[in-house]
Amino acid sequence: MRQRIYLDHASTTPILPEAASAMAQACAAWANPSSPHAEGRTARAMMEDGRRRVAASLGWDGILVFTSGATEAIALVFARAHAGSFIISAVEHPAVLRSAPDARQIAVGPDGRLDLDDLDRALAEGEAPLVAVQAVNNETGVIHPLAEIVARVKAVDGLLLADCAQSAGKLQLPDADFVVVAAHKLGGPPGIGALLVRDPAALAAIGGQEGGFRPGTPAMPLIMGFAAALEADHGWYEEARRLRSLLDAGIVEAGGEMVAAGAPRIATIGCYRMPGMPAAAQMMQLDLAGIAVSAGSACSSGSLKTSHVLAAMGWSEEAAREVIRISFGPQTRQGDIEALLAEWRALFGKRRAA
Repeated sequence: MRQRIYLDHASTTPILPEAASAMAQACAAWANPSSPHAEGRTARAMMEDGRRRVAASLGWDGILVFTSGATEAIALVFARAHAGSFIISAVEHPAVLRSAPDARQIAVGPDGRLDLDDLDRALAEGEAPLVAVQAVNNETGVIHPLAEIVARVKAVDGLLLADCAQSAGKLQLPDADFVVVAAHKLGGPPGIGALLVRDPAALAAIGGQEGGFRPGTPAMPLIMGFAAALEADHGWYEEARRLRSLLDAGIVEAGGEMVAAGAPRIATIGCYRMPGMPAAAQMMQLDLAGIAVSAGSACSSGSLKTSHVLAAMGWSEEAAREVIRISFGPQTRQGDIEALLAEWRALFGKRRAA
């Protein structure tokens, strides 16, 4: 049997060997880092070394708060940031939508990019806003112009929360007030992430661990896996650019439609429509062929709801239900893309012949 092909790295990337090894070593030295005895002090030293390494790998010189992942970090900011109003993009991750259900939403264009004029209108409507915009959309791979957004938010004395779960370790972090990172998106273990804070005075502390920002026993083995994953060789990202271009061309040539074709997109995410075949059927057939892909956000795909991202871009419900997401990681090879394209063409051919 052919080895399965995993093309759902935007949902989670399998743990890198370097991260698994670091976790195993940390487990052998595990003790509560908050305990005052020698074992606890040793664990504390390891954890703080991991914090330093994560910050250095990300190029961050502010406060770094370890969390259980991006979702917790996002909720923490919305619950405790010193802000007078909330503004979010219409295409944010479901974790943001849940944390700020009544926030003013900024429109996006048909290419998925943020409408900066609408952002300006939103910024003029409230005082001391907290603005949340993804660095990279998790469904389409569209890269938002965060440098321009930062300037606009700072001009009104607002705060910017940048969800960098999909871009950390691949693209440079923005100069935001809060940055969210998840280890499992870049080959680290699940259950660990980080909230990067520019100015701790912008966030209310409640006491306990992590400088008072996040009480609870720190997950030191996961932290060490996180650090090792960030320090691993990321040269594969340049190869991902070539493979994504190969996939783009193959899908379009076969009669498919590329989502956000005119927008800047991260090399690791591609979003495509097969006219006439629901995404659920595509995923099922590809899974039977040994290829793992997804549709929309893994955090909400089980609901079978139409993608709110595609809806915000102006896609009809029928067309949006025919879109799948293909995402690359360190293990992705050209043969994987060629095998996917062969199966995709075969599926589309059967649909047209029916």
